[in-house]
Amino acid sequence: MGIELERKFLVINDDWRPAGRAVHCRQAYLATGPPVAVRVRVMDGQAHINIKKAAIDLRREEFEYSIPLEDGEEILEGLCLGSTIEKTRHYVEHEGFVWEIDEFEGLNAGLVVAEVEFERENQAIPLPPWVGMEVSLDPRYLNANLALKPYSQWDPDTA
Repeated sequence: MGIELERKFLVINDDWRPAGRAVHCRQAYLATGPPVAVRVRVMDGQAHINIKKAAIDLRREEFEYSIPLEDGEEILEGLCLGSTIEKTRHYVEHEGFVWEIDEFEGLNAGLVVAEVEFERENQAIPLPPWVGMEVSLDPRYLNANLALKPYSQWDPDTA
């Protein structure tokens, strides 16, 4: 069984920009749970299907499999719930950890979040100066929920 340990933060400035590589990503959901979220993602010329426990937790079961690119594109075009999420993912190293910074586009434009995966629960993670509030346990920031209620549709007083 695959296990993902991950924390998510809002990005508060652009100090991370000089570093890292970037790839464009499109993803959408076949199911948003519970009990599971099923996602199809096309990124860097490859397609994957991902099955993840639909829970608000730092530790979640996760399974990911490669699928033919043509199948991934076709699924994104007509079989998914909500809107397709488009974003540019930047990979930035900070003190031994690789951070994934997602700059959202389209209906989620204006949202920038940074995620970091870690190996052990309660592992100390040095936070870069460009991360702000942690949103790991806020369900609004789950990509599955952003597909159903994009950032542009949030009440500005609660965002």
